[in-house]
Amino acid sequence: MVRFKNRWLLVEFLPVPSPAPGRASVQHMPEDLTSKQIWASLKQSVITHFGDTGWGAVGSSLTIKYFSPRTNLCIIRVARDPHKIAWASVTLMTAVDGRKYIPHVVHVSGTIKQAQLAAIRHNREIVARYRARAKLPVGYQDSYEQYLQASAQEIEALQD
Repeated sequence: MVRFKNRWLLVEFLPVPSPAPGRASVQHMPEDLTSKQIWASLKQSVITHFGDTGWGAVGSSLTIKYFSPRTNLCIIRVARDPHKIAWASVTLMTAVDGRKYIPHVVHVSGTIKQAQLAAIRHNREIVARYRARAKLPVGYQDSYEQYLQASAQEIEALQD
């Protein structure tokens, strides 16, 4: 029996605010992403930068296992051998479904467990940034606490 070896990419999509038409001072944030839009944009990035050969190497194993629209955090599974093609394609992406994003590869792992732990840790860091921006005390209870618990359960439930 042959075991398929994978790499797991933990990617955060940082939205680039675009100015609203006619107003230079007001920033307009894009709508929520979906995992299908990310997969399609990633496919297009692989084909654009590495051609059909790159897509042939990556395409059969590329899947989006987890995506959170609240934190724009994504876990991508790809085969071990061509994982650098997928990593480069994620890094070279500039837009998802016509909206500008900056992809930030947070963690690359050989097991789903390590990707899950990194995702939970990164979610906590993102929520801490939100709270620091709002200047909330450390022990303050808000909806983010429930989100952290729900997202941790959802991430831990992922199967290979």
